Amino acid sequence: MPARRRPQLPALVAVLVLLAGCGGAEERVEGAPVTDEEAGLLARLLADNRERGGADVVVTAPYGQDTVLTLTGEVDLAGGVGRAQAVTTHGDGRPDDTRTLFFTADELWFGDVPGLPAALEAARLPEAAYVRRPVTLGEEAPLVDVLTRVVLNLSAEEADPAGAFREAGYTWQGDRSIDGELTGLYASASGWSVAVDRSTDLLVQYRTPLPGEGLEVTVTLSDHGPREITLPAEGESVDGDEHPDVAEAVGL
Repeated sequence: MPARRRPQLPALVAVLVLLAGCGGAEERVEGAPVTDEEAGLLARLLADNRERGGADVVVTAPYGQDTVLTLTGEVDLAGGVGRAQAVTTHGDGRPDDTRTLFFTADELWFGDVPGLPAALEAARLPEAAYVRRPVTLGEEAPLVDVLTRVVLNLSAEEADPAGAFREAGYTWQGDRSIDGELTGLYASASGWSVAVDRSTDLLVQYRTPLPGEGLEVTVTLSDHGPREITLPAEGESVDGDEHPDVAEAVGL
């Protein structure tokens, strides 16, 4: 694994290291090995994401009984910062749970949290719009922490060795239309797949099962380009680690 990959969430990161996708393949049987040209493009995919700067992003993850967590927003892949609206949709008729979310590789900020004003008042703390806490890693990590890490890991400072994508048995799985864009679909034996815009060779969609979770995450990127995302100021948030009673009271 390249040294730039983070050691946290090892099973997930191992999948992310194998991300790939490109266009330009000749018509052939689905499941055919990637060509040398494709392997080269696969190797550059994450570095190209970083070079472009960022993208709009939609992440979906079904879990539990008819429940889906969706993050919709944008990500600065060069700077390692994202913001999104996090919506949990329940299949049992309950109203959606909606939060404003900012994230880095190390911290999360939650806004629009029900009960936060009352919790701050009970703790005799100043008003704040967000609760901030560290990202949780490992097997006990909450789903939202895992999803934000998945998004930020779609970036690399440099390309991977192209030969690895031929040697490890990556395959072409045909062409698909995603949000009106013609993409080439590629997959690995470990279960992930990527769809890449045929005209730009940029990542459009990444899908992967989460090890041991029994669910599949789908990340869709669009409108690639630079992003400027400003995190909440210090005075706008309360530290959930320093005030665990507040974090517990609002369910974070």
